[in-house]
Amino acid sequence: MHEQTRLIIVSGLSGSGKTVALHTLEDNGCYCIDNLPVTMLAAFGDHVTSLAPEALGHYAVGVDARNRMNDLEAFPEILAKLKRVTGIQPEILFLTADESTLIKRFSETRRRHPLSSGDVPLADAIARERALLVPIQSQADLVIDTTETTLHQLRDLVRQRLTRNSRKLSLLFQSFGFKHGAPTDADFVFDARVLPNPHWEPALRALTGQDEPVARYLSSHESVETMYTDIRDFLDRWVPAFKVENRSYLTVAIGCTGGQHRSVYLCDRLASHFDDGTQDVSVRHRELS
Repeated sequence: MHEQTRLIIVSGLSGSGKTVALHTLEDNGCYCIDNLPVTMLAAFGDHVTSLAPEALGHYAVGVDARNRMNDLEAFPEILAKLKRVTGIQPEILFLTADESTLIKRFSETRRRHPLSSGDVPLADAIARERALLVPIQSQADLVIDTTETTLHQLRDLVRQRLTRNSRKLSLLFQSFGFKHGAPTDADFVFDARVLPNPHWEPALRALTGQDEPVARYLSSHESVETMYTDIRDFLDRWVPAFKVENRSYLTVAIGCTGGQHRSVYLCDRLASHFDDGTQDVSVRHRELS
């Protein structure tokens, strides 16, 4: 591994937030290039590793569906060559969103999809782009689904997970509400809807899992403690295995009905347990934000 050079490859569907991600990385010290042909990845990596030691740093390149189809299909081989020739172990961020969200975003901005034309409807262009980018998505270290994510939330996620200076595992605990849809970008999803619900306590309904009265209510129930302990012990056993496999990112999502009480409480407790300095731990409460 080339320890002094960090390369982040940013890809994903048009309208999913690639430009926002690149701008965020640039604002945090990365030298960024958008729409780099994938066939130039190895040459770019060779160039940056040949620089004087004081010039080495962090780089990010955007890769999208405007590449030739044959080049996109060859992405796994191109990536292997980049690693072999330069010693760089790149990190791949892939951004996605559901079709209806992408269509809405394009209609609001009046932008033209890069693969659409007079005889290719927007929905067909999105489907074609999704298929073209499968070789890149299959290699991704981190997938972020921005369907339920605002621009500000995406910037925060990129800052939390991709602008760290260490090579520790980035471990994210994310709470969510099932009534708003389960996340598609999590590595593990746990369902807390079987636990006692503070929503049915009038004094607790307007509060969140971060408020002391809710925490006191939940911690008083044996089932809540059992679920917390089971998830904690499961992750205590398996997070080290992900580190051994050189995984850079791991997302643990916990859901309850509305994403306000039980899932928030459990995510905060788990984050506190795992924030021991051996990994970079962050928390996102999707529905609270």
